[in-house]
Amino acid sequence: MEVVVLNIKGQETGRTVSLDEAVFGIEPSTHTVYLEVKQYLAAQRQGTHKAKERAEIAGSTRKIKKQKGTGTARAGSIKSPVFRGGGRVFGPRPRNYSFKLNKAQKRLAKKSVLSQKLAENEIKVVENFSFEAPRTKEFKTVLTDLGLENTKSLFVLGESNSNVYLSSRNLQKVKVVTTEELNVFDLINASQIVFLEGSLATVQENLTK
Repeated sequence: MEVVVLNIKGQETGRTVSLDEAVFGIEPSTHTVYLEVKQYLAAQRQGTHKAKERAEIAGSTRKIKKQKGTGTARAGSIKSPVFRGGGRVFGPRPRNYSFKLNKAQKRLAKKSVLSQKLAENEIKVVENFSFEAPRTKEFKTVLTDLGLENTKSLFVLGESNSNVYLSSRNLQKVKVVTTEELNVFDLINASQIVFLEGSLATVQENLTK
């Protein structure tokens, strides 16, 4: 399938680029996408939550009242969960929430989202561009010319470009990533995905291994 290449003014260059149907034209697997997003979000969790259980509470271990004759329930340790300041029963402990997904599943998830985005007209291909210095104003002009000024946009670069990245960093609805940083969560989160022309070959190669 062919997609028109635009310049940074939003005008057609007269050239097209071929998109691999094995990447941009498959039947989306929604469950695989769900698993990939779940894995991404799980990996963001610090998992540092911790509550003290009765064995970890500081304090005396003496029996707080005699066993019989008080007319109330028998009680041993002041650290018991039934008392204020006592330990928590089965409280949260530090843990790692991340889990593994097979590489084939991760590739399928990306291809599913890209296919869905292309079907919904949410992918643009723009010729490669750069800035001489980091200038947010220049990047904002590019967004306006592409009709993306009020749209959540994801720009995919073929290789790291600090001037383009720094120019976009102060724009709330824009994220710039390289092909190596591309992930399903960012793809879903963006209303428009802008591939720089030089990034497409790498993306397609990575997803057809």
